[in-house]
Amino acid sequence: MKSIIFDAGPIISLATNNLLWILEPLRKKFGGKFCITGPVRRELVDKPLETKKFKFEAIQVEKLIENGVLEVVDNGFIRENTPRLLSTANEIFKAYGNYYMKIVHFAEMSVIAAAISLDSDAIAIDEKTTRLLIENPRMIVEILRKTLRTSISINENNLKEFKNTVRNINAIRSTELVTIAYERGILDTYVTEIPDARKNLLESVLWGVKLNGCAVSKDEIDQIVKLEAK
Repeated sequence: MKSIIFDAGPIISLATNNLLWILEPLRKKFGGKFCITGPVRRELVDKPLETKKFKFEAIQVEKLIENGVLEVVDNGFIRENTPRLLSTANEIFKAYGNYYMKIVHFAEMSVIAAAISLDSDAIAIDEKTTRLLIENPRMIVEILRKTLRTSISINENNLKEFKNTVRNINAIRSTELVTIAYERGILDTYVTEIPDARKNLLESVLWGVKLNGCAVSKDEIDQIVKLEAK
């Protein structure tokens, strides 16, 4: 069955923009499963429930799980391969003589493991580093070099192993999710009578998810708005 595995980022982006509700109609139009892993659930529900600030968002996500909009997946393959993926990814780049650099986290790697296990159509992830590690890992070298102001070496064996593992994985962001929702008329309830209402709607939701953690540039947003206007 078709599936998309969600990291915490896109769900948080939607929650903080009061757009969690679009997941149900998107899932129906997709015709498959929207899944999260156990570690992602802990980030979205278990930990926030212990706080005051994010408890309501956690309750909303839990309701989606209970209603079957989001399905929690767990199996031996995910549990066994998540630590391996984490270790491999965090030992690709070397700085200051150290080959261990914590550039990705456990929950993100559980998403990749789940996608491999279920042969998923895509993963939904807003975090820039993990997406680059899948799509263009050598670009991370330049980012690390500028951030750390030192030379960066690459463990080519680990890079090759990781690339081979994720070679069939497609990554989407919350920007793609809200754009699809816009295209399919799911967001039409927000269309107003103000000038350029539809353009303003799309622009607003794209900037909303960007400002809440989605790694998307201003130029990308402008390009999406321009393409949708046609």
